[in-house]
Amino acid sequence: MGFSNKEKIAYGIGAIGKDMVYALSASYVMYYYQDILGLSATFVGLILMVARVFDALNDPLMGVIVAKTKSKQGRFRPWVLSGTILNAFVLYALFAAPNLKETGLMIYFSIIYILWGMTYTMMDIPYWSMIPAVTDNSKDRESLSVIGRTCAGVGNALITVGTVMSVALLGANNERLGFKRFGLIIAIIFILTELLLFFVIKEKSTDNNMKTTSVKEMFRSLFNNDQAMITVITIVLINSALYITSNLIIYFFKYDMGYALGSNSWMGNYTIFNSVGGASQILGMMLIYPLLRKRFSNTHIFKLCLCTAVLGYGLLLLLCLLGFSSNLLLLLIPGILVFMANGILTVLTTIFLSNSVDYGELQTGHREESVIFSMQTFVVKLASGVAVFLTGIGLDLIGLVGNTNEGETIIQQSQSTLTGLRLLMTIIPIIGLVLALIIFMKKFILNDEKVEEIALQLKERREG
Repeated sequence: MGFSNKEKIAYGIGAIGKDMVYALSASYVMYYYQDILGLSATFVGLILMVARVFDALNDPLMGVIVAKTKSKQGRFRPWVLSGTILNAFVLYALFAAPNLKETGLMIYFSIIYILWGMTYTMMDIPYWSMIPAVTDNSKDRESLSVIGRTCAGVGNALITVGTVMSVALLGANNERLGFKRFGLIIAIIFILTELLLFFVIKEKSTDNNMKTTSVKEMFRSLFNNDQAMITVITIVLINSALYITSNLIIYFFKYDMGYALGSNSWMGNYTIFNSVGGASQILGMMLIYPLLRKRFSNTHIFKLCLCTAVLGYGLLLLLCLLGFSSNLLLLLIPGILVFMANGILTVLTTIFLSNSVDYGELQTGHREESVIFSMQTFVVKLASGVAVFLTGIGLDLIGLVGNTNEGETIIQQSQSTLTGLRLLMTIIPIIGLVLALIIFMKKFILNDEKVEEIALQLKERREG
């Protein structure tokens, strides 16, 4: 049975809504609770890490629960709807923290954030798992996957670009009030987008004996496939660099550039920087990579992009140390290099992971794409948890003082704090990317020629 355009649109809109919610939580929880509410950055980072590790471990369990679900609405849609409604309420509570003393606020944040992760998993796992259940056409499945990933990127970009200005507008420069109102708006949008998905998309009949994957099976499959292992390690290092940067860049624009230029200018500059960066990332994936691919192998492009990202971080640090930290036009140059390289690296790691599936099948005779790709989500969550914990420790170590007085005047940070902030958001990512490059060059063997050789061997084996 074919998949209608109306269903494709509903699925894409659902991806936009759910990734707006994820991006708001992933990018701004640290800033909200540390800078605005005044909690220790190390404590916030610790809770974020614990919650994300728990969330990663919870993914396979949710997959088992969904696989065993039987209802008139299908196996997946009931969880998408119920998880959405619960998560929307928790999201609002996350950014509408009551006036509590420090201990009470710490307890409140710990409980609410862990609940947020649990309820988001309730709808996220069935959202992506429902593709085979809504169409049995292979082209439709591929199309639906592309639509979902692309629209998820749109949702993420909307939050990245629009949050700071929206919060300032909604709160009349009171960030605490602005986040409360903005969180409510995003929660409502989230519910509306997933309601559309729920009522438009209909699940087809599927096999109730759906195969599920345990955490033990995931790790065993990964460790038995050395090329998948290398790819996953590089994904962890690249994503850790990205998460550290995304969590620290708002502090840089507010306290480094913002104090130098004036209290309100940092919001516009931060929005412009992210807008240009997001456009560069999309440009890298859709235009630059296809052009490079005509002349270079994927492994050469991968190494080139890692070096480009390192160059971008190095240039950013150099500009700051030379006194150009408030020059937006100059800062856009390293920003474009880092974002564009990251976009291409995202495409390539997915390709390498796919190639590692063929490699594993040739080695063991078993094809385990579902296990390997589930492992990608698992380790990315772990990486984000560790990265945000390191971010929290770093903010406390450099002595950054947040604007907890809810005033318009930006607190002046010491020069040592600003220098520490610049080093944190550049040196640590550089170290991670250099490690990824070294490991990749020494251990990764799936170049274009090797991939073609494996494909030929698998074809001969299957025909034989």
